[in-house]
Amino acid sequence: MKKILILNGPNLNLLGKREPEIYGYDTFENHLQSFRQEFENILQIEYYQSNVEGYLIDKLHSVGFSYDGIVLNAGAYTHTSIAIADAIAAIQTPVIEVHISNVHARESFRHHSAISRVCKGVILGLGIESYRLALLYFARNRQNL
Repeated sequence: MKKILILNGPNLNLLGKREPEIYGYDTFENHLQSFRQEFENILQIEYYQSNVEGYLIDKLHSVGFSYDGIVLNAGAYTHTSIAIADAIAAIQTPVIEVHISNVHARESFRHHSAISRVCKGVILGLGIESYRLALLYFARNRQNL
């Protein structure tokens, strides 16, 4: 079974409460349970969320040489964190950047991603389905490099 980390950044612990018209009405933990059931014989899915940039970097370092894939929603750090981009560039595990909303249809400061250039791919604007599509990529591809 492939080992996959879903890594969520700041404020994503508030899914279901924070701006539900943008981010939905359900918690991420409920979605996580569905993902684990859907991919139960293919992917071993670990989940980690932090509002602290350094903790996200530490997690990337700790799994970035042993896991088969990382699905990353860096939240607002997407637009500002050279440190997270450097961490992604330094590891071997492929990372797919995901966003629940279409960041290009929102405020202009959200139009730039500091991490996209070092990610395997980017999926955005499809709600929680963005995560499922990233997991599907890792499930279907034997070699993710």
